[in-house]
Amino acid sequence: MKFGVNLPNYGPEATPDALAGWALRVEAMGYHYVMVSDHVALTPDVRRLFPAPFYDPFATLAWLAGVTGTVGLGTTVAILPYRHPVHTARIAANIDRFSGGRLVFGAAAGWAAGEFDVLGVPYRERGAISDEYLAAVKACWRDEVASFDGAHVSFREVHTGPLPVQRPGPPVWVGGHSRGALRRAVRLGDAWHPTSVSGAWLLGVGLPMLRRIAEEHELPVPGVCPRVKLRVTPRPLGPGRLLGEGTPAQIADDLGLLQGLGARAVVLDPTYPGDRRKAGRTERDLDVLEALVKETIDVDAGTVR
Repeated sequence: MKFGVNLPNYGPEATPDALAGWALRVEAMGYHYVMVSDHVALTPDVRRLFPAPFYDPFATLAWLAGVTGTVGLGTTVAILPYRHPVHTARIAANIDRFSGGRLVFGAAAGWAAGEFDVLGVPYRERGAISDEYLAAVKACWRDEVASFDGAHVSFREVHTGPLPVQRPGPPVWVGGHSRGALRRAVRLGDAWHPTSVSGAWLLGVGLPMLRRIAEEHELPVPGVCPRVKLRVTPRPLGPGRLLGEGTPAQIADDLGLLQGLGARAVVLDPTYPGDRRKAGRTERDLDVLEALVKETIDVDAGTVR
């Protein structure tokens, strides 16, 4: 199992130097991925959870591709309906080129209705748009000259180079918890990328639904690469806590559970919606991540101790 970290590319402490510092520290600790989130228009519903400024994920990853050397770079998650798929495919392929084949493309349909309004994208159609856009992105990665015909996007004989280093394209991690999202993961993804879920929900609802959908479509069950909250508490938390929350022993148990389930990767998320990230918070988060490497996870072996 590989281990990644979600970097805070938003809020008062987000600067180019701070993002580079995060990435270099995480890379030096041996983590396998650094990943960033996506918003385009900081409408009030977005800003309540993600304070300004918010650095664009693709611009941020292009910057980090030149700063880092080995760590994987990813989106958790790019919102598919926000950008034309030809544009998304090209900027993602460019980053994969700049980084020497280190990109992971996490993608989802989105949730912020106000942001959809600003961008002129029909919110109620976001699932169908996401399905088509993701298929179109993959077509652009696959072929030097790509064509696509759909209800929401169509294009003919578009030269798409440079193609990604990774063939036929970067790994696609599909986020979301709805049946439509899991169907998208089965049909178009390499992995399902649930975020902020409890162990009980994952075992009792999410994974059984994923397996049923794969069986219905007669397709393999995709890998599982969750993003879990990283919140250390002095006392154990009770039932209903999210994966990654609690004492160090509870967090170790959660990572062991994911390893036992065969998760390909887990992304640790020390960011919290609405958190203004006051001075000193970054150092505390990095200290927690370093302690995990020393005491709980063996990043070289990809195992939980």
